[in-house]
Amino acid sequence: MDYVSALVPPVVMAAFFIGLVVTIVKSQGGANKAKEDAAVDAVLSRAEATRQSTPRS
Repeated sequence: MDYVSALVPPVVMAAFFIGLVVTIVKSQGGANKAKEDAAVDAVLSRAEATRQSTPRS
């Protein structure tokens, strides 16, 4: 039974990782792509504006 307890954590982690990859692949593109791209662009422009407004030494 030691082999079962040794194999359970890697199997659980593998299943979780496969589910994560499937979720990421399914969420790429589609109807939400424009909304996600707009959110990323907003964050990047805000970061750029903050970087430019802070005085450099």
